[in-house]
Amino acid sequence: MGLALLLSVALAEKLKWYELSNSYTFEKYLEHYGKQYKHEKEYKMRKAIFESNLHSILLHNKDETKTWKEEINHLADWTEEEFARVKGYNKRMALNSKLARSESKDKRVPPKPMKASDLPDSVDWRTQGVVTAVKDQGKCGSCWSFAAAETVESHWALAKGQLWDLSEQQILDCTSNPQHCGGSGGCSGGTSEVAFASIVSAGGLSSEWTYPYESHGGQNNPKCSLLSNFSTTAPVKISNFVVLPENEYLPLLTAVAAGPVAISVDASSWRFYASGVFNGCNQTNPDLDHAVQLVGYGTENGSDYWLVRNSWTPAWGEAGYIKLLRTSEVQCGTDLTPSDGSGCDGGPATVTVCGTCGILYDSTYPVI
Repeated sequence: MGLALLLSVALAEKLKWYELSNSYTFEKYLEHYGKQYKHEKEYKMRKAIFESNLHSILLHNKDETKTWKEEINHLADWTEEEFARVKGYNKRMALNSKLARSESKDKRVPPKPMKASDLPDSVDWRTQGVVTAVKDQGKCGSCWSFAAAETVESHWALAKGQLWDLSEQQILDCTSNPQHCGGSGGCSGGTSEVAFASIVSAGGLSSEWTYPYESHGGQNNPKCSLLSNFSTTAPVKISNFVVLPENEYLPLLTAVAAGPVAISVDASSWRFYASGVFNGCNQTNPDLDHAVQLVGYGTENGSDYWLVRNSWTPAWGEAGYIKLLRTSEVQCGTDLTPSDGSGCDGGPATVTVCGTCGILYDSTYPVI
C-alpha cells in the first residue's frame, strides 16, 4: 500500500478525541497504525510511552477550561528525541539569516500594514485553490523546506494560476550553508529564508514529480541533482523574498490576507492536538523549533485564530492543520536558548518572541 493511501486510510479511520478511553489498548493502536515491534525490549518501551501519553490526553480532555482537544495519533509511541526530529527549525541559523538580511542591499520592503478593520474578517486560502494537499516530512528535520516549498506553491498559483507540487528535496539537497549555522541544512534543519535564497540562486524550484522527496526516513542525500541547464528549464521561479517585521501583529495579518506565509513557531506542545483553538505553548519562555505555513485566520466559538498548515501528515490535527489563538494585543516571552545546537557564534543570549507559540517572530514569503 502506498504512502498516500496509507495516510488517507489513517485519516478516515483515526479515533476521534471523544471516542478515546482507557479501553483503547496499545495492541489496538499498533493494529490501527500498522505498526509492529518484534523485539520485546522495544515493545515494552513503546507501550510505556503510549500508555503515559494516553493517560495525559484523557486528563487534558476532561479539563473543561481547555479550548482545544487532544487525541492519539501516529506520534503517540515516539520518544522525545524522535519527536524533536520532526521539527527542525534552527534558531541559530535564523539569527544568522536575520543578521545577513539586515546587511543586504537587495531586500524587499514588505507592504505597509493595513488597518485590521480594512481586512476581511476571515481568510482561508485552502478554499481558493492555491494550497496543495497536506504533506509528510517523516523523521527528517525538513520542516523548513516544506514551509518554503508550500509557500512558493501558493504564491506561484496566485500569480500564474497554476498550482504545482514542488520539491522539498531540491531545497534539502541543494541549499548550501557556508557559515555552517546549525549544521549543513538538509535533515539537520534550516529556515525558510535560507530556502528562498537557495531557490533564487538555483534559478528556480523543481516539481515534486521530477525531484521527489526521499528523506522521509531521516536520511540526507549525498549530492544536489540539478542539471547544468536547470535555470532555463525550472518550472517555477522566484525573484526574491519578503521578510516581515518581527513580533508585529498587523504586518502578518496584512500579509496572510494577500497570500500564505512561511512562519516559525514553538511546536513542542502540538504533538497531540486534535481540534479547537490552541493556546498551550509556553508563552513565558517559548522555544522556536518548527517551520510551517500560515494559510489564513478566522474566529471560532468567540476565539480569534491563525490557521496553520503542518507537515506531519493529514492524520494529525484538523486534517493536518492547527488553529492558534490570535490576539491583536501582542503577548511576548523570552526565548532563553536562541543558540541551541552547534553553529554560528555571536548571536544574542536571549531573544524576544511574540504571539501565540512565537508566531510573530520570523515570517517570510517569496516574490514571484
